[in-house]
Amino acid sequence: MPSTTRLNIQNQKRPKAVLLFGPTAVGKTALTECLFSKGFEIVNADSVQVYRGLDIGSAKPSLSLQRLIPHHLIDIRDPWEDYTVGDFVSDADDAISSISSRGNTALITGGTAYYFKHLLYGAPKTPKADIAVRSFVEKEIEAKGREWAWEYLSEIDPLSSKRINRNDVYRVSRALEVYLSTGRPLSSFELSREERDDIDFIVIGLRRDRRELEERIRARVDIMFEEGLYDEMKRLMRMGALPSWPAMEGIGYREFFDAIECGECNISTIKEDIIRSSVRYAKRQMTFFSSFSSAHFFHPYDTEGIAGLLESRGIPIRR
Repeated sequence: MPSTTRLNIQNQKRPKAVLLFGPTAVGKTALTECLFSKGFEIVNADSVQVYRGLDIGSAKPSLSLQRLIPHHLIDIRDPWEDYTVGDFVSDADDAISSISSRGNTALITGGTAYYFKHLLYGAPKTPKADIAVRSFVEKEIEAKGREWAWEYLSEIDPLSSKRINRNDVYRVSRALEVYLSTGRPLSSFELSREERDDIDFIVIGLRRDRRELEERIRARVDIMFEEGLYDEMKRLMRMGALPSWPAMEGIGYREFFDAIECGECNISTIKEDIIRSSVRYAKRQMTFFSSFSSAHFFHPYDTEGIAGLLESRGIPIRR
């Protein structure tokens, strides 16, 4: 069989998947409703939306949208449980295969940049969790504090310390755990530089003007409080929520614990902290997403341009 024929057959067998990413509040949900309501199923790529009970602060899709378009990887963990990037890649792979078998196209969308990167390039072979080492690290952080953990990581693995937000205790502790378990920094377990070839990925990024995006972030945080974010947090606290729970590292939740720790529990102050954290996070997201060499960037209102790209790649848009 000629090599070109083998290649064509291989390409036909590969499932297609659309990666749709962009910074927080850029407009992914509205675009999803407009373009992807027919023939698509959504695979969540937001590290907080995987947790049950974290609905408002994570901007979880409405029940009406979930009824309109099937969703996967939402509400699959309790907030005290771990959900690693390796878990996400494995679950997303299974979902893409299942969606393709039904004749639909997987739309992987959310804002967790390292989920996208590991899915696109394949997860590095990092060691499995060592329960004893993890317990040791947790006790050290509890005794010495978050700042100690960050400083220690900066000494043993400066590259990872640049990649991980200093307030992300879960990822900082995981990096320390890997180092103490293996004697190697987490950054030494590198991703491939080549995209995976077992899935036909179409990579789409959304962009807005910086000032416009900041205004949208502020408006969204206002809406979250109007919808009951404070009450949602009180309910989680009554459940026994702790700042060490993986789910509590998400923006919109950890600011409440920071306020309690500082003795500053004023709602307006917490709201401003969430806005500032979200703006800084949006900047980091765009820097990270810009590193995807195969990405096509659009304004969220450019539905014709996005539809044209998808149709050129064999994915028809039905409206």
